[in-house]
Amino acid sequence: MLLSLKMSYKATTGEDYKADCPPRNPASESNCGSDATEAEEDFVDPWTVQTSSAKGIDYDKLIVRFGSSKIDKELINRIERATGQRPHRFLRRGIFFSHRDMNQVLDAYENKQPFYLYTGRGPSSEAMHVGHLIPFIFTKMSPGFYKNVVKIQKHVTFNQVKGIFGFTDSDCIGKISFPAIQAAPSFSSSFPQIFQDRTDIQCLIPCAIDQDPYFRMTRDVAPRISYPKPALLHSTFFPALQGAQTKMSASDPNSSIFLIDTAKQIKTKVNKHAFSGGRDTIEEHRQFGGNCDVDVSFMYLTFFLEDDDKLEQIRKDYTSGAMLTGELKKTLIEVLQPLIAEHQARRKEVTDEIVKEFMTPRKLSFDFQ
Repeated sequence: MLLSLKMSYKATTGEDYKADCPPRNPASESNCGSDATEAEEDFVDPWTVQTSSAKGIDYDKLIVRFGSSKIDKELINRIERATGQRPHRFLRRGIFFSHRDMNQVLDAYENKQPFYLYTGRGPSSEAMHVGHLIPFIFTKMSPGFYKNVVKIQKHVTFNQVKGIFGFTDSDCIGKISFPAIQAAPSFSSSFPQIFQDRTDIQCLIPCAIDQDPYFRMTRDVAPRISYPKPALLHSTFFPALQGAQTKMSASDPNSSIFLIDTAKQIKTKVNKHAFSGGRDTIEEHRQFGGNCDVDVSFMYLTFFLEDDDKLEQIRKDYTSGAMLTGELKKTLIEVLQPLIAEHQARRKEVTDEIVKEFMTPRKLSFDFQ
């Protein structure tokens, strides 16, 4: 879906949609609503994520700033009870850390009522990187989708989008209208071929928290057009190889490990570019240990290493100095290489016919009763 949205963005604005190329944003120069109030060290909006802290973004401050709710142990336990399965490592480790109305989605699930996921990928380069694996679903626009775009546009004022996104009077109308396009899939009536014109099916949106402004706007307009508010699960950012001060970007080859990289390229990028929390010398590292809070290789392992016990042992060994930086990077390489190789093997099996079948709007065999 996001690939289609970004193609639409380019068609309406004449520009590629890039995370590091936002429309002109006066948020740093003047007050433009709550999203403009920012601690000096952290800057987070739908286009740019930056912090001066080597540990990365302060997510507790973001929860307060965005007005969302923290995913606590009680919610994780409820998810485990509802699904009958151990919570995903992204929940166990706080990678998904914040939510909006997740309890309503669980209510629907426990009462056997339908809901659906809205997520997708639209990289700003020709290849996706490993951070794009976090959510991975593609959908397609439909006539019902466009009707909802128009409804949203009718109920959101220019002053509102200026306050949320920092648009200026000189920005083109394509940029100003794009938030409504991104919001439309949050409503089931955007997909009549799937949901049979049902308007009451709630949407769950897993996304990085920098995308929350789009859906705060969506949740605000939903009651006014008689649709349920979408629920959200917010993830932390997948850091660049150079450190957690910014997120990995598909437009910067040196900050990213791409899903088309060879095993040799993965090894080279990790060894050469992955920021280390280790000491300057082996002697110092053995004596004082490394810092997992700023070490990118350890951060990546929290995303991709399934075994909690092994991850905790790595943390202890690296922090104590028993494990060196080279050994930690070797562990990450051994996790990433088969993960990406498996993705590449599965991708080779996808034919043009399979893509056409998958992308064809059609009724799906789901029970919405």
